[in-house]
Amino acid sequence: MTNGYTGGFFDDRRGSGSGDGTGGFFDDRRAGRRTEQRNDDPYGGGGHDDRPYDRHAAQPEGTRPYPAAAPGPDPFAPSGTQSASSSPYAPFGREPDPFAPSGAEQGGRPYAPFGTEPDPGPAAGARTAPSPYARYGTEPDTFAPAGPSTATLAAPETADPGPAATDTAAPAAPKAPGRDRYFDLLRALALFRVVLYHLTGWMWLPLVFPSMGVMFALAGNLMARSLKRPPVQVIKSRVRRLLPPLWAAGAIGVTGMLVQGWGPAEGEDTLTWWLELLFWVLPLSDPPNAAELAGVPGILPGTWAEPFAGPLWYIRAYLWFVLLSPLFLVALRKQPWLTIAAPLVLMAALNFGYLEAGESVAPILYGIGEFGACWILGMAHQLGVLQRLPAYVIPSVAPFIMGFGMWWAVDHGLSAENQLGNMPFASAFWGLGFVLLLLHFSPSWSEWPRLLRRFDGAITLLNSRAVTVYLWHNVCIAIAVTMWNRLWSLEVMWRDLPWLMNSPWPTLLFSWSLIAYCILMFGWLEDVAAKRRPRLWPSGTASRSRKGLEK
Repeated sequence: MTNGYTGGFFDDRRGSGSGDGTGGFFDDRRAGRRTEQRNDDPYGGGGHDDRPYDRHAAQPEGTRPYPAAAPGPDPFAPSGTQSASSSPYAPFGREPDPFAPSGAEQGGRPYAPFGTEPDPGPAAGARTAPSPYARYGTEPDTFAPAGPSTATLAAPETADPGPAATDTAAPAAPKAPGRDRYFDLLRALALFRVVLYHLTGWMWLPLVFPSMGVMFALAGNLMARSLKRPPVQVIKSRVRRLLPPLWAAGAIGVTGMLVQGWGPAEGEDTLTWWLELLFWVLPLSDPPNAAELAGVPGILPGTWAEPFAGPLWYIRAYLWFVLLSPLFLVALRKQPWLTIAAPLVLMAALNFGYLEAGESVAPILYGIGEFGACWILGMAHQLGVLQRLPAYVIPSVAPFIMGFGMWWAVDHGLSAENQLGNMPFASAFWGLGFVLLLLHFSPSWSEWPRLLRRFDGAITLLNSRAVTVYLWHNVCIAIAVTMWNRLWSLEVMWRDLPWLMNSPWPTLLFSWSLIAYCILMFGWLEDVAAKRRPRLWPSGTASRSRKGLEK
């Protein structure tokens, strides 16, 4: 693959697809609009980086390059239980925010109960009050609507209970519900796929698993559940969780850019330039970044600032979805399917030129148009909208939605050089159909299936440190590739081991090692943002060990 850069790596977002050099990088977003090298960006930002990292910049000649409405019954409810969809807020799958750590505080209550864990059950002779939450076998959480309690009620004693007994039987303490492991698995897969794609740029990865649509759908699902509380309180909680890790990254990245000589371009207003740096504090628009710097020879390429700022498009889009979610929720309750379709209409208006926007607004509108349907679909799933449909509808309709997106992409030159990330219109339909199927077939796992138990620690860690991984993975890849390419200077490597040098797997392992280091260094900020005790490595291993000892 070719492009107009030297260095960088792949990204799941729109790109110009017209480069003519080697290198560049892909990213799941619209490119930062202050990037000077590219100026053909449909989002108003200077182009997009659908290019692979130049893994062979230091490769000696002769070596081979790496190849390039009344709610209906819940169809998932167990036999003999009342459907959880009888309430618009009954959590079908208790879905954590991708930015919320495992066990983090969510609106004044433990974040962990975002799944379903079997209730240990009432004591012998006890009876259970009917409840719309019976399918979960747990007490309803504080976000659920008012309804009958699921607490177990003690049966009348036949023998003298003793002097300590009271006239009113006390409810048994229920076991706290756990996380929905299915959604945890999807989020972990999405993060791993993002890192792999940004390193390799394999065009089939966004087709097999459109990570960004999945992540936005999971976040929208949780947002709908949380909006049982006052919207202002929920928004403040989400923003509070999001910003401290971003501030830490910005403090390091922006300082490094300034030290290496970044400043206002010739003819650019200095005051405006400094004011735009505030988007590193509150990213309502894409924060600016340097186009070309000196870098650190052998460690960081001169284009390091661009991949460093690359992931911030997701932070910007997430923030706007959080701010708009109360309006989405009102519209969903009145016209659910029109609300889900609205972002696609916006995407079509932008794509066909019926709506034009300025440089600052275009990235926001494109983000809503491409991923808004996935976010709203996640909210609709939480409200029970999808569950009211006959079971055959979604499996019948979703393939046609995906098929339309694929037809559009192929008709507009889908290839290794012009990938799905370059076509937001096609990507919107492909991602929406994919998410529809994932949510339709979603099980509710309170515990891991046997085959997945061995991955519990890694999945829990990725869910607990999603923001850290996403903010730092691009620069970790840049460092890993730059340092790995130094080995081309060794004769034994390019003469006898070119297959190893051309392989992406050593670089992938090196990248994840650097990401692990960033988790140790900066991940605890996610706990601070959630008002929890900071943890260095929240894989859940310690808590599982304690449970084993208790047994």
